[in-house]
Amino acid sequence: MMVCLSRVLQRGFGFTAQFRKQDLPCKLAGILSRYYSTEAAPQIPGMEYQDAICTLNTLQTNASALEQVRRERSHPKLQLQAMRVFLQRAGLTVEELDHLNIIHVTGTKGKGSTCAFTEQILRNYGFRTGFYSSPHLVQVRERIRINGQPIGKELFTKYFWQIYGRLDDTKDAHQGTMPAYFRFLTILAFHVFLQEKVDLAVIEVGIGGAYDCTNIIRRPWVCGISSLGIDHTQILGDTIEGIAWQKAGIFKQGVPAFTVRQPEDAMAVLKDRAKECPLWVCPEMEDYPENGGPLRLGLAGLHQRSNASLALQLSHTWLQRRCLPDKSFPSTIVENNNVLQATLFKPSPIMAKGLAATEWPGRNQTLRHGAVTYFLDGAHTMRSMQACVNWFKETAAQHEKNARGPVARVLLFNATGERDSTSMLKLLVSCDFDFAVFCPNITEAIASCNADQQNFNVSVENMLTRCLDNERSWRLLNSQGEIKGTQLLIKDSLSLVPENMGDTLVFPCILSALQWITQGKDSVLTEPEKNVLPVKPSIMAKAAPLCEATDIHVLITGSLHLVGGVLKHLDQAFSK
Repeated sequence: MMVCLSRVLQRGFGFTAQFRKQDLPCKLAGILSRYYSTEAAPQIPGMEYQDAICTLNTLQTNASALEQVRRERSHPKLQLQAMRVFLQRAGLTVEELDHLNIIHVTGTKGKGSTCAFTEQILRNYGFRTGFYSSPHLVQVRERIRINGQPIGKELFTKYFWQIYGRLDDTKDAHQGTMPAYFRFLTILAFHVFLQEKVDLAVIEVGIGGAYDCTNIIRRPWVCGISSLGIDHTQILGDTIEGIAWQKAGIFKQGVPAFTVRQPEDAMAVLKDRAKECPLWVCPEMEDYPENGGPLRLGLAGLHQRSNASLALQLSHTWLQRRCLPDKSFPSTIVENNNVLQATLFKPSPIMAKGLAATEWPGRNQTLRHGAVTYFLDGAHTMRSMQACVNWFKETAAQHEKNARGPVARVLLFNATGERDSTSMLKLLVSCDFDFAVFCPNITEAIASCNADQQNFNVSVENMLTRCLDNERSWRLLNSQGEIKGTQLLIKDSLSLVPENMGDTLVFPCILSALQWITQGKDSVLTEPEKNVLPVKPSIMAKAAPLCEATDIHVLITGSLHLVGGVLKHLDQAFSK
């Protein structure tokens, strides 16, 4: 969750008075409110893209959008009804979507990676691909990709105003309603893919499946469900059976559906929901016949193997049904208990190349910047965090074998929404970090920042409170006990962390946290345009282990938005 800070640390943290811990978020939120606006910027020549993004951001908070969310949460079927109306107002029809040759994918963990594998495989066959995913890491246009690349700023701006204009022109006849943020982007993605004449579109579900606005799709060529778990409980329910019911809502009559192996209770629900379509269970990756050696994946982590198997089945089925129609995949009603084992086939060299070439930033990603190695993974559920821990332990240990001297391990963590931060942090304790650093998903303290990363659905007060809670949980998990009072780590500012704590720290933004962690060892973070915030001498003194280490290993996890904020600073490709 990103917001822009505007001269806040320069002007708002010049206080010397100390506040009680519970007062801090309120005090800071009051300061930030002066620089934090949801108003759309006027159209200024040469700034059309940012103007489009600022206008898009108003759909997070406008009254009609918020009313939609409140009304539809208690009446979920209204979501798809409203989506059809908005689609029509935007000048599109559900019949047109049939021409996009869609692959529809849902799941709790791994659906984005599955889509990335699938898109890469089919692009390798020479097809012009569309790919819609969420959330974005740095720029909104990452969500809408053509041939694997985010659409350009000019293209985004062009199509944005086409759709926004049509919806705005018709709102008076519909009680002033405009679609909420994700719903608008889904309509925009469909419009882009139709206008750009893609051969196929890989569509990732937002949340759930049954009532997700992507489920307006009537005739996908194939559907897929990745690993299921507990997440988004306020919307989907807090049982694996309830979540499985929601995810299986993307099944369509006669359309082949594939799933990875699921918990028994979840699989029973999927079987029951697959009354009018064939449901196939994907084999393990090691069961596929080899074609010149074991299949290599471009994405790290053992858990990616099930995602890759699902992608192989989805792409193979799409190719057979779309390009080589035959009778391999039944379109008749399948008995309720008849869940079939997916066909084992020998992946073609093109498929193997696609799996190996797949990139999906922010998921089990390793970046080496001199003496600093960053391990980035947007894990935010218990299952995905356990997978992250396993990946980090194995990968970091391999890097440490090649270290020239002592290695310092640092955790940079944040979590948002309803997620159980304490349970995720408990899993991370076993990684033996020398420091645990916490910060909100605020990229940096500057006068202006990228509007792509603004989010108005979470208050600054809420973000800061969450960081303080996470810091306290980490101390308790490490048997460090409660410590009264908290201190910020920026010089001449409010306090968020006690000065006698050297291994648990809270910073006000991502950049200040990264600069302290790396201690000048990453030249990217010391470039002149980077705003270096002065840190209290007592806190700088606690960084001695980082200064003495020959290598610093930093695990960034808990939130894809946190990972995106980090990548904005570390990878110039994301800032263009």
